[in-house]
Amino acid sequence: MSTQLPWYVARAAGLVSWALLAAAVLWGLALSTRALGGRPRPNWLLDLHRWLGGTALMITGVHVVGLLADQYVHFGPVQILVPFASSWHPAAVAWGVVSLYLLLAVELTSLARTRVSKRTWRRVHTASFVLFVTATVHGLAAGTDMRNPIFRSVVLAVVVLVAGFTAIRVANLVRSRADVPVPGRPRRELPVRG
Repeated sequence: MSTQLPWYVARAAGLVSWALLAAAVLWGLALSTRALGGRPRPNWLLDLHRWLGGTALMITGVHVVGLLADQYVHFGPVQILVPFASSWHPAAVAWGVVSLYLLLAVELTSLARTRVSKRTWRRVHTASFVLFVTATVHGLAAGTDMRNPIFRSVVLAVVVLVAGFTAIRVANLVRSRADVPVPGRPRRELPVRG
C-alpha cells in the first residue's frame, strides 16, 4: 500500500464532501425559493436534498479517517476535533473543524426534525449558510488544489450561485413579512398615482 494513499483519500473525500454540501445547499435554496416550481412538489425533491446532506456527512467521515491515517502531517483526534490544535495550518484546519460541527448539528437536527420544535430546526438549519462559508474557506485555505484554475473557477461559480439564490431567498422573506399584518400596527398603504 502506498504511504500516500491516505492523503489521496482525504483529499478526494474533502473535495467530494464540499461538492455534496454545495449541492445540498443549492438544492435546498432551489426548493425554498420555489425555483423548481410552486407547491405541491414530489417527495423525491426533498429526499434528494436530505440525501445530499447525509452523504456529505458520510464522505466528511471518510475525509477525517483519511487524515487520521495519513502519516505525513500526523493528525490525531485532538487536531481533528479542536480548532487551532493543529500545528499544520492551524487557522485553515480550524475552519474545517468548525465546519464538521456545523454539519453534524444541521444533519442531526434534520434527522430529529419530528422531535425538535420547528423554530429550533429552522434556526439550526439556517447554519447551513455559515457551514457553506466555513467549508469553502477551509477548502480554499487548507486544500492543495487551490492553485488549480479549474478548482478555483468551480468554487467561484458555486459561490455566485449560492449568493444569487440566497439573495432571492432573502428578498422573498422580506416580501412575505411585509405582507403579514402585525396586530396593533396599521397596514401601510402604498400611495395611488393618478
